[in-house]
Amino acid sequence: MKWISILITTLVLSQQAFAADNTPPKTAPKLPVEAFASIPDVSTVKLSPNGKHIASLILDDSAEEPHKIVALFNTETGQFHIPLKNDHERYTIIGLTWASDEILLISTLIPSKRFGKDANESLLIKYNIKTGEAGSVLTKKVIKSFEFIPQFQHHIVDILPKDPQHILLSVAGFRSRALEDSVLKVNLYSGKVTIEQNYREHVFKWMTDQQNKVRIATYRDPDTTEYRTYEQSEANGELRLLWKHEAYSEDSVIPLGFDVNPNILFVKAYQDGYFAIFKVDLRDPTLHKELVFSEDNSDVNAQLLHSNITREAIGIAAGIDNEYHFWDQDYQKLIKRLKSALPDTQNYLTQFSKNERRYIVFATSPTQPGLYLYGDRDANRLEVIATKYSQLTPDVLVQPQAMSYTARDGLEIPSYLTLPKGREAKNLPTIIFPHGGPNSYVGEEFDYWAQFFANRGYAVLQMNFRGSAGYGLKFTTAGHKNWGKEMQTDVEDGTRYLIDQGVADPNNICIVGASYGGYAAMMAAAKTPELYQCVISFAGVADVEDLVKLSRFYTSHEMTKKVLGDDYDDLYERSPIYHADKINVPILLIHGDNDKVVQVSQSRDMYRKLSSLDKQVEYVEIDNANHYLSNNQHRLMTFRAIDNFLSKNL
Repeated sequence: MKWISILITTLVLSQQAFAADNTPPKTAPKLPVEAFASIPDVSTVKLSPNGKHIASLILDDSAEEPHKIVALFNTETGQFHIPLKNDHERYTIIGLTWASDEILLISTLIPSKRFGKDANESLLIKYNIKTGEAGSVLTKKVIKSFEFIPQFQHHIVDILPKDPQHILLSVAGFRSRALEDSVLKVNLYSGKVTIEQNYREHVFKWMTDQQNKVRIATYRDPDTTEYRTYEQSEANGELRLLWKHEAYSEDSVIPLGFDVNPNILFVKAYQDGYFAIFKVDLRDPTLHKELVFSEDNSDVNAQLLHSNITREAIGIAAGIDNEYHFWDQDYQKLIKRLKSALPDTQNYLTQFSKNERRYIVFATSPTQPGLYLYGDRDANRLEVIATKYSQLTPDVLVQPQAMSYTARDGLEIPSYLTLPKGREAKNLPTIIFPHGGPNSYVGEEFDYWAQFFANRGYAVLQMNFRGSAGYGLKFTTAGHKNWGKEMQTDVEDGTRYLIDQGVADPNNICIVGASYGGYAAMMAAAKTPELYQCVISFAGVADVEDLVKLSRFYTSHEMTKKVLGDDYDDLYERSPIYHADKINVPILLIHGDNDKVVQVSQSRDMYRKLSSLDKQVEYVEIDNANHYLSNNQHRLMTFRAIDNFLSKNL
């Protein structure tokens, strides 16, 4: 067990302790694969409401197969213990939530089968820190009263801070055959369940106000891409339509949460083509949106922040860099003090105690994988309590360079270039690394993939090609029905830009990607074989036609058609498997057979196709691995395969 990752010697931080190193960079030592590819030593650090206990997920590397377990730390006594060890083969822990000072809720995923197909189910476990008792929130007795066993049982709607005995849980199947969720009030001690909010047809999300009443319903039309937002004065009340919009339309309005005033709702909506934050008085018949916060030339994707004491909305965590913007002066002062103590990191106030005198900070940067700190405002103290990755320190990591290049049609492509430490940006072996999604983005934050490649001596280019999120509606929708077209040439133009700038060795370039990035990597090798010396695809899409056809069995089908298209002949022609005969460089395919996002058949079919054409292809299929490499061994297997492949081919 890496106890040092949990109980670091108490340290009062100062500006000098985190000052940037201005000495000339030295070449970083080559670290073992485990340093980058292991799951975090510590993650999901949560403070109890009274501020006396810290729960976290830690890596148990003493086990035969290292995996995440729950750990508890008493901030007053300094005692540390493991309340329960999970059977990692049976379930994976994905989250922690304090329901009260006594009850810790543990969200888990369990592999299962639904309708004869592999699926994931979730379970919410309660752990009483006083008695040591643990069990499912929805007891076996309660589950027997359901019409069917719900697939997902971990969606917490409200922890009800004023009622420590109960929580509100969103779950399907209780006294109904409907697939939509009802909101249940669950007693965490007796297990008794009552219906707080009956299901409504096609409503997939419920939101409470600060008085803990179920107020907002989000509806999705199964036959179109239309969304609707409804409001009710109390649970099971008459629904009033507030807004409706098509997905990816400029009239989109997305609820974020209520102020302490139950009539004031904060929403995310577009202003001049970019997401901004507004507040709306629901008593106003025009539903006028008053601007609260916006940024120039980028979307604000915000989380609403509330005071634990007054329940007032006090600020937002917003923007591509998820910075905090408080309109409460007390919090503004705290943020300034944190920045003074931690000048070289982005500092996230992840949680406060109920009286807001104690708090947790997560400090991170591209060269700081993550420090968890415990703050005590009464003692004027800030202490490091854990590191996210114990083997990765700022002295071995490198700062990515923000840059941009111009695509062939004149569009600016925001990008990041990570260079191997101590190496001149000249004629370097290079990794082109398009991100997954594709409706996501790469920003200036720690990226264990990019840092791994840089540590191996490669320059790494990551680009926000059109279709990426965060740069406004027009930029995002420019990627619709564009796979293999301008989205692809954006990647190609980035490769050629690095060659023209003399950064990349034109005879020593590999393109690597995961999910959509894997698609882009395979497609690049097919469309521009002269540019790359090798290809790596993790969980990549090889057959876009098959991806769209498979979506017919899910509620996302209309959305998939909107984003990808539904001309099957065209989709197949824009698929790497259609162009497999043009791939003439070594290619590595990696896929988990428990991937629920991109089916393993995508890589299996691509491997068979390439093999039939006598291409240089390697295929690694990982038993029970998912799309996100949540399992430590699966992540290590993937990175070792990548490391070996690159050492042979680049």
